[in-house]
Amino acid sequence: MSMTSSRPFIVRALYEWILENDCTPYVLVNALAEQVEVPQQYVKNGQIVLNVSPVAVMDLLLTNESMSFNGRFGGVPMDVFVPMPAVMGIYARENGQGMIFESEDADPEPPKPEKPRSVPKVVKEKPESKNKPGLRVVK
Repeated sequence: MSMTSSRPFIVRALYEWILENDCTPYVLVNALAEQVEVPQQYVKNGQIVLNVSPVAVMDLLLTNESMSFNGRFGGVPMDVFVPMPAVMGIYARENGQGMIFESEDADPEPPKPEKPRSVPKVVKEKPESKNKPGLRVVK
């Protein structure tokens, strides 16, 4: 059974947790991913860090598919759009606590069970003592 990505749920939860702890949520984005709309002049090494705190952005929308908001960069307003697979991490500016995500390029295949090479021998254990600890009511 295939499940949806946990990334958007974790991003939303960490966003709330970071705000609840009076910290500033920063999002690390792969600026080279498809459909990413960020100010390219602030991209370094193919990545950009965005301050997504309520005082820094307007109309923040975190859906299962994407993150979008309106922000100001160098005083110039811009609509930002980031597909969830391009979100590389979310953390608190003040202490770095948060999470960096692994790439979701391909669905990992479950490991195939290995065939046993030899039949393990069954070893009988010695019976335990009859004075096993138990629960009792103490008044």
